[in-house]
Amino acid sequence: MQKKRPELPAVADESPARLPGVSRLLAGPACAPLIARFGSALITGLLREHVARLRAALIDGSLTGSALDRAVLESSIAEAVEGEAERLVAPRPQRVINATGVVVHTNLGRSTLSQRAAEQLAIASRSYLDLEYDVEAGRRGNRLAALDPLMSRLFPGYRFTVVNNNAAAVLMCASVFGRGREVLVSRGELVEIGGSFRIPDVLTASGARLKEVGTTNRTRLADYECALTAETGLILKVHTSNFEIVGFTEAVTVEELARLASQRSVPLLVDWGSGDLVDLGPLGIADEWPVSRVLRDGADLVSFSGDKLLGGPQCGFVVGRAELIERVRRDPLARACRLDRLRLGALQQTLVSYVTGRAFEEIPTLSMLAAEPAALDRRARALREEVARRSGAGQWLAVVEGVSRTGGGSSPAGERPTRLLAVALPGGDAAGLERRLRAGTPPIVGRMSEGRLLLDLRTVLPDEQPLLAERLAEALVAELGAAPP
Repeated sequence: MQKKRPELPAVADESPARLPGVSRLLAGPACAPLIARFGSALITGLLREHVARLRAALIDGSLTGSALDRAVLESSIAEAVEGEAERLVAPRPQRVINATGVVVHTNLGRSTLSQRAAEQLAIASRSYLDLEYDVEAGRRGNRLAALDPLMSRLFPGYRFTVVNNNAAAVLMCASVFGRGREVLVSRGELVEIGGSFRIPDVLTASGARLKEVGTTNRTRLADYECALTAETGLILKVHTSNFEIVGFTEAVTVEELARLASQRSVPLLVDWGSGDLVDLGPLGIADEWPVSRVLRDGADLVSFSGDKLLGGPQCGFVVGRAELIERVRRDPLARACRLDRLRLGALQQTLVSYVTGRAFEEIPTLSMLAAEPAALDRRARALREEVARRSGAGQWLAVVEGVSRTGGGSSPAGERPTRLLAVALPGGDAAGLERRLRAGTPPIVGRMSEGRLLLDLRTVLPDEQPLLAERLAEALVAELGAAPP
C-alpha cells in the first residue's frame, strides 16, 4: 500500500511559485506579534528557511498542497516559525528536576550550588568587582586573594591554586614537572572518565612521557623503584574514581609512594578527583576520604574537582607544598586555565560554608548525601498522597526501598539507602510516562527498572517537590485517563 503524502495547507495551485513570499509574510497580520516578540532579523531569517523547505518539499513531491486560502497558509507558516523561534531563544541549559538518586550527576550539571554561592554569583554577574584590584592599597591585586584566607584555614601550612577543572589541574602539573621528562603511572590507574578524558592523553598534551608501572591488577612499590630514573619528573597516583578492580589485586598507598618520592627527590602528585573536604565515612562512603588526609599521608600535590563532592562551581584545585604550587601558579597555562569572576565568587562562598562548619547544612550535595532514609520515606509518602489526590491513580503508586549513588565518578561502590516512589502502570511498562515527564517543562528525569518508573527524592530539592507532584499527576492523567475523585 502506497504511503499517503502529508498535506500542506496551501492555495489550490500547488506550484512552488504560489507559496507566499517572505515580504508578504512579514507584512501580514500573523507575523506582526512574532516580530514584536523576537525581532525582525530573526523572524525574517526563519521565514526564509521555512519557505525554502516547503518549496523544496513541493518540488520533490514529499509534500502536497490542499485547496485552502492563502490566509490559512500564512497562519500555518507563522505558527511553525513561532515554534522554531521559541525553541531557539529558550534559556539553555534548562532546569531539570533530578529524581534519579544520583547526587553528583555528571550529565545534569554535577553539584547544585548553595544559596549563598548562588547569591554571590548573581552579584558577580551584575556589577564591577575587586577581582584583580586591591581596594586598600589602590593598585592591582591577585584574583585568588579572596580565597587565600579560607584555603589557609582548610589546609594549614599548604598553598593552592585553582583553575577551570581538575583535568586542567593535572595537565598543568604534568606540564610544569614532567614536560620533556617521564611521568610514572600505575597501569591500573590509566583511567578514562566521562567525555573520553584519558590520563594518557592528558600526559601527552602536557609534553610529558608516560611511563607505565606494574600491571593492571597488581602494582608494587618495587615496580616504582625500578621505573625511577634520572629522567623521572613526576610520580602520578590517580584515584580510579568510576570503577574498582576486585579479586587478585595489589596497589601502593600514598604513604608508601610519598616516602619513595621524598627519597628520590621527585614530586608526588595525587589526582584525587572528587574533592571531598569532609569525612563521609559515617555515611557509608568508605572509598572517599578528605583531601587533607591525602596531604597528611605525604602527597606533595593533590588535585581535585570543585563541582563534585565539594559542591561548588566547576573548577580544579591543586593543593600542596608552597614551592611547588608557586611553580604551577607561574606557568603560562595558569592564565589560559584560570577561573572567571562568576565561578570565583561562587567558589569563595562555597568555601565559607566549610570554614564556618555549616557545609552539611548549606551545600546541597552534602545535604543530599546526609539525608536519612526515614526523612526520605516521609517525603516519598507525602508525594504519593499528593499525586494520588490529584490524579486518582493511587493504586499504581508505591513507596519502596532502594539505593542512591554518589555519582560524578566518585565512590563507585558507595550506595546510600533511600526510599523511592515507584510507578507501575497497567501492562507493566511505565516507559511512556517516563518519556512524558522528560518531555515536559521542566523535564523530570527518573530511572526505569523492570518496567517501573522510580523517583528518588534524595536528589529532588525540597522546593521542587510540589512541582514534581503536579507534573507527575498530570502525566498520569494523560497516560491513564484517570481523574481526581
